[in-house]
Amino acid sequence: MPSARTLILTFHGLGKPPDGLLEAERKVWAPVEWFEAIVDRLPRQGVELAFDDGNASDIEHALPALSLRGMTAHFFVLAGRIGAEGYLSAQEVSSLHTAGMTIGSHGLHHRDWRTLGGDELENELVVSRRTLAEIIGEHIVEAACPFGSYDRRVLRAARAAGYRRIYNSDGGAGSAHSWLVPRTTVNRSHPLEYWLDLAAAGAPGARPGSMLLGKRLIKRLR
Repeated sequence: MPSARTLILTFHGLGKPPDGLLEAERKVWAPVEWFEAIVDRLPRQGVELAFDDGNASDIEHALPALSLRGMTAHFFVLAGRIGAEGYLSAQEVSSLHTAGMTIGSHGLHHRDWRTLGGDELENELVVSRRTLAEIIGEHIVEAACPFGSYDRRVLRAARAAGYRRIYNSDGGAGSAHSWLVPRTTVNRSHPLEYWLDLAAAGAPGARPGSMLLGKRLIKRLR
């Protein structure tokens, strides 16, 4: 019997993007009405939701919409930006956890983990995890790679730090039980109808092709 597969749709900010963002960053900010329409199309099983960066819109827009629908999501927070303008406060991170959301690490400062030296990488993985654990009062067991960037060294360091699941941005659906988990980033490069169709199709409609599988393998081996 084939293992269950899961499609994970990743959001960054919801609503109006902050001033000063590059166009590539602005594209991953989704209108609130997009988010609500997408989650209303989700099948009952096989699709999960994730949020990266710990933007203030997680508490302002995402949490109310999720709570109204009785849904949960994974929130990967930049621990080094907690309390900064436009980002979640420690109390808001705690509120997400209390509401049943899963809190994970996105590192400290949104740096590409592949580019960091050993001590810097350890800080991104370990200090961020410790900071978040102190806020929610539970161990942090999940992390999402900034920029979706990883290689063998990053994965080894994440295992050594004790993470039970690592999420990337490779796209497509993956095994629901994998340690390294692909996600699909919702962005405005595609129209809303594209995301509605993908959401409705769920994991079966997002099965990775041979090219995507090859890219994933190269990333793990490099």
